[in-house]
Amino acid sequence: MHFELTKEYLDNLNAAVESNVEAKVLELIEGLHPVDVAEILKEQSLEEAKAFYFHLPEELGADALVELDEDVRERFLNEISSKDIAGKIINQLDSDDAADVIGELSGKKQDEVISHIQDIDKASHIIDLLHYHEDSAGGLMAKELVKVNIDWDIATCIKEIRKQSEEVENMFTVYVVDDMGILRGRISLKNLILAKESKKVKDIYTAELISVKVDTDNEEVAQIMEKYDLVVIPVVDEIGRLLGRITIDDVVDVMREEAEKDYQMASGISENVESSDSAWILTRARLPWLLVGLLGGIMSSKIIGTYESQIQIHPETAFFIPLIAAMGGNVGVQSSALVVQGIANNSLGLKKGIWTQLLKEINVGLINGIVCSGIIFLFNFFFSDNFSLAITVSTALMSVIFFAGIFGAIVPLLLNKYKIDPALATGPFITTTNDIFGTFLYFYIGHLMYGVA
Repeated sequence: MHFELTKEYLDNLNAAVESNVEAKVLELIEGLHPVDVAEILKEQSLEEAKAFYFHLPEELGADALVELDEDVRERFLNEISSKDIAGKIINQLDSDDAADVIGELSGKKQDEVISHIQDIDKASHIIDLLHYHEDSAGGLMAKELVKVNIDWDIATCIKEIRKQSEEVENMFTVYVVDDMGILRGRISLKNLILAKESKKVKDIYTAELISVKVDTDNEEVAQIMEKYDLVVIPVVDEIGRLLGRITIDDVVDVMREEAEKDYQMASGISENVESSDSAWILTRARLPWLLVGLLGGIMSSKIIGTYESQIQIHPETAFFIPLIAAMGGNVGVQSSALVVQGIANNSLGLKKGIWTQLLKEINVGLINGIVCSGIIFLFNFFFSDNFSLAITVSTALMSVIFFAGIFGAIVPLLLNKYKIDPALATGPFITTTNDIFGTFLYFYIGHLMYGVA
């Protein structure tokens, strides 16, 4: 059943927590998903959230904490003792989520939390994961998995799987390794069940298996899992030793974060921010590209000022300045958005694909330019007595649409080549540049060809 958080529900819950009526609290949260509990924690004050959290079953509380936004979770963890973090949170989480939580703490508090973890193996796994970059496969992976030796017989194999699966919440795949720990393949549960106990793992395992290196970028991991429709993928080191696994829920988080980042960048926001952030943080994230837009506006005004005398002679030319600038910006954003999308899903991975896309943008630019310039020509022809103006505006519009489409396609490709996020090309950079270029082209064409501008 879908949960909807209301003020009445929140007031009742806070009253039950404040009165320390545990039965009432448990009744109110019965059947709630960790995401729903995280929504409640986010809406409470810090003191209310802390009091409510200690009434939650430990597993539910730990899972809910993982679902919180990083900034909210960080503030919350600062209010909880290191011992409680270790006992009530870390012990309930898989190693990857535990490492993410601990990684948000200060260095001193990290050491304190790790010292309170009673499971030595888990503490060791977390320490290992903290050494990997958060945007790599190593930063995404969990150490909990089920693996068997290639030389074991089936009876030993099944016994070990039962033992290891106690530490794994979801067992998607049984991995096969050799004596050196090198990943050799996988074995299906169906083959295990049907095989005779005297058989060896090496007689029934499957060698074909897609894996990623521990330093693989998390975006590449997401692309691989999406391409091959995987729910889990193993992570290996440089010589192929099995280190951990990445599950689809972690990859979905990566996809969502990347989509949010690209959307913000396309909107001219230079940092990853939330609506709940302070006014100073939001200003710092939004102001840089506003200043770029301001600079672009100043440059456009200087171009217009250069042709001030011509505008005085033919003031009707000023009417079409917003149209030319807006069309250039819109076409550029459309073109760059398609190329950015192609880069993101690797459909432009080959040179043939890049040149095909550029050729396609040239054709689209010609068609769109002819249609739009034809419409504006007819408008000016019938509603204006200045034939030269009609020719100038339609020619300028045709040129702007054509070149803006090509420019919008080339810029993200160049940014991607130099390891700059191509999503930057779908935002104020493209619109501002095309505004300047369109304004210049409009007046220059009028000046050279018809003397109208």
